Amino acid sequence: MKKILVCEDEEAIRDFVVINLERSGYDVSAVSSGEEALEVYAKNSGQFDVALLDIMMEGIDGFTVCKKIRETNNTIGIIMLTAKTQEMDKVRGLMLGADDYVTKPFSPSELVARVDAIYRRVSMVNGNRTEVLESGPFVLNTRSRSLTKNGAVVDLTQVEYQLMDLFLRNQRVALERTRILNEIWGENYDGDDKIVDVNIRRLRMKIEDQPSSPSFIQTVWGYGYKWNL
Repeated sequence: MKKILVCEDEEAIRDFVVINLERSGYDVSAVSSGEEALEVYAKNSGQFDVALLDIMMEGIDGFTVCKKIRETNNTIGIIMLTAKTQEMDKVRGLMLGADDYVTKPFSPSELVARVDAIYRRVSMVNGNRTEVLESGPFVLNTRSRSLTKNGAVVDLTQVEYQLMDLFLRNQRVALERTRILNEIWGENYDGDDKIVDVNIRRLRMKIEDQPSSPSFIQTVWGYGYKWNL
């Protein structure tokens, strides 16, 4: 069963989300606060495939919930619910470990499509056969979903893992930003393509010796990115 945690403090929006996700086959656990979200998550650790988190809530906000969940689980898919005026909040959420965001107001089809896309990626990652990809000091194991650099483990979110997988399968190939977006987020993704740049930035912070002057993931100006080993 596809299991999702929904945290939204506005009852009307929460009910709308729950109804449409249940109609699409999801087992939904819905809560109205960040405190409740962390409590339910702790009691069902490892069972949720996706978490859908509203950013603006009284008490513990969506950012904190995202950060705390991500600290204990790299495979769960996390989607943030944002308002149109919260551009910097979108970036902050992604930097804290979120995989995607949905901007309010949203249609039922958009919501379900974005959740489905995240769920497919989580399922694909968890079901991969064992394969080892190597490049310089890096070793990526597709079964354990683990990356090491010089033998030390690098903690990755599932989007960061997919980016590393894509780069290591296309070493020294310039990958267009649109291709990266399609490969990781799907061809039907209709969000802002800045999500690629934010996740590349986050990945660089984990793998580069000097993230501000990257050696491994190089920018191809006006085009995209290239793995340079």
